[in-house]
Amino acid sequence: MTYRFLTVVAVLCFSFAFSAKDKLNEEENRNDSRSVLVVDALSKKASVGFEEKVSNTYNAFIENNANMPAPGVFEEGMKGYYKLEKEGLVNKKILTIIDFDLSSKEKRMWILDMKNQKVLFNTFTSHGKNTGGEFARNFSNTPNSLQSSLGFYVTGETYYGKNGLSLFIDGKEKRFNSNARKRYVVIHGADYATPAFIQKYGRLGRSYGCPAVPNNLAKDLINTIKGESVVYIHKNSKNYQEKSSYLNYPTV
Repeated sequence: MTYRFLTVVAVLCFSFAFSAKDKLNEEENRNDSRSVLVVDALSKKASVGFEEKVSNTYNAFIENNANMPAPGVFEEGMKGYYKLEKEGLVNKKILTIIDFDLSSKEKRMWILDMKNQKVLFNTFTSHGKNTGGEFARNFSNTPNSLQSSLGFYVTGETYYGKNGLSLFIDGKEKRFNSNARKRYVVIHGADYATPAFIQKYGRLGRSYGCPAVPNNLAKDLINTIKGESVVYIHKNSKNYQEKSSYLNYPTV
């Protein structure tokens, strides 16, 4: 009788232990699920927050300025701008966007005041001799390639060279533009970066890879963006857009 009683007690204890363990596992699973949901919600909130910020900033620019880069190009520019800002590399709240999807006959450079949402300059800019004719098609980070380089840069210091006042831009993407300074890919003024040249030859003149600008704007433009502002040279390039660390990072 005692044996049977102890057996029943043992079975009950064993069942209770498993029941308690099941409940504990169930509670842990619920907590894990809640944690996942919270993380997902925060991720979505961060993502939506960035998209809303881009949209609000773009709309503020549109209200004050007639001409702006395409919304998608602007969003890419903002991604790199904020990443560089987080890295402590931005001293001036200015973003320069060059859209090489556009014809060289169009004003495809924008200097944007990110603090006051103003377009400071919207002008012509050249691409490299071996990058293409009217349109920019081929890009390189290789010295002596005479091609333009895509991606994000931070402006450096000025110097006087054969093209007058010129501005170093330091490429921040190893695969795409890190040799810019070594190649003397700089911003400078040029007679071939003018509407008069377009009227005569049907396209803008070409450089050795530099984003040259009209001579009459060069001094003011260079002095505006020198000293650690951001430059983004865009092209709808699958290779660049899939591999750029500045376009492919969590916008949290």
